[in-house]
Amino acid sequence: MNKIIFDNVKHEKKVEFPEELIFGKTFTTHVLEMDYDSEKGGWQDAVIKKHENISLSPAALVFHYGQSIFEGLKAYKQIDGKISLFRPSKNLERLNRSAVKMCIPEIDIDFVMKALLELVSIDRDWIPSKPGHSLYIRPVVFATDPMVGVKAGEKYKFLILLSPVGPYYPGGFKPVPIMVTDKYVRAVRGGVGECKTAGNYAASLMAQREAKKLGFSQVLYLDALHQKYIEEVGTMNMFVQFKDEIATPRLSGTILPGITRMSVIEILKNWGYNVNERDIELKEIFDGYNDGNLVELFGTGTAAVISSISKLKYGETEINFSSEHAGELGTKLYKALTDIQYGKTEDKYGWNVIIK
Repeated sequence: MNKIIFDNVKHEKKVEFPEELIFGKTFTTHVLEMDYDSEKGGWQDAVIKKHENISLSPAALVFHYGQSIFEGLKAYKQIDGKISLFRPSKNLERLNRSAVKMCIPEIDIDFVMKALLELVSIDRDWIPSKPGHSLYIRPVVFATDPMVGVKAGEKYKFLILLSPVGPYYPGGFKPVPIMVTDKYVRAVRGGVGECKTAGNYAASLMAQREAKKLGFSQVLYLDALHQKYIEEVGTMNMFVQFKDEIATPRLSGTILPGITRMSVIEILKNWGYNVNERDIELKEIFDGYNDGNLVELFGTGTAAVISSISKLKYGETEINFSSEHAGELGTKLYKALTDIQYGKTEDKYGWNVIIK
């Protein structure tokens, strides 16, 4: 039976935040660390310890063959002072699905959940109280075997890092411009597109860089086979609101099954919308814009929650909505989700895990 070890843990009550919390730049006092060794029977005890650098061999498998997976979720300081995590078990379940695909040993979800809650509780004063602020949680697993040779590892390290973050939209909830690319593809069926693995994000950097130079926030990828169906943006799932339905690309193995995506689908169905997970042709979106059938475009993800889309451009063709005001449905969903996360409304879905 694995146990949680507390290694010189010191609960800090006086935390000084930077004036501007840049995403992923500031980290809390502690980290959770757990090692896997097949010769020692698998996953060892979890240790909560000081956040510090780790030592790895230059020959560690992760550096050479990319056996690495991660997750991203958040903890929130609710208006009554309680700390909540939003659907953390879903992230750990997805981590295990990524692990299976990447030949990484699965974690014990119940044990890791217990350890995660302990970690967040210890560093709870690192959770900002300002509106829109939260604590970003990054679990990561990677192969550490010191050898150069293409094989699945026998040794792994599991870490959970905590990082206080400000609002994704510091200037307010505003729509973003998106560029569609057919020059690059994100994933193919039978590959690892549905996994939250490091290589997927490294492969997206070139397209993202080119889009930024042209004034776009992110890139929307098309399917690799036909180059006509929309898939996902590098950091969010896509939703298309037509007059008679709300459609989102189906989970065919090439896109990440987002936790926010899942939550939005549940909320929309609860509100009585006709929601369909299906193939969506890019042409259908442009045709809908031209004939008045298209109402709104938005994306979903942990970091931004909802991203309303102001412009969608493909080649010389583009769709334009307001660049100042987010869409009506996107705004409504953003408020519904964040109100649940910050405890401003009843969590009738039972999504929050509360740390007393």
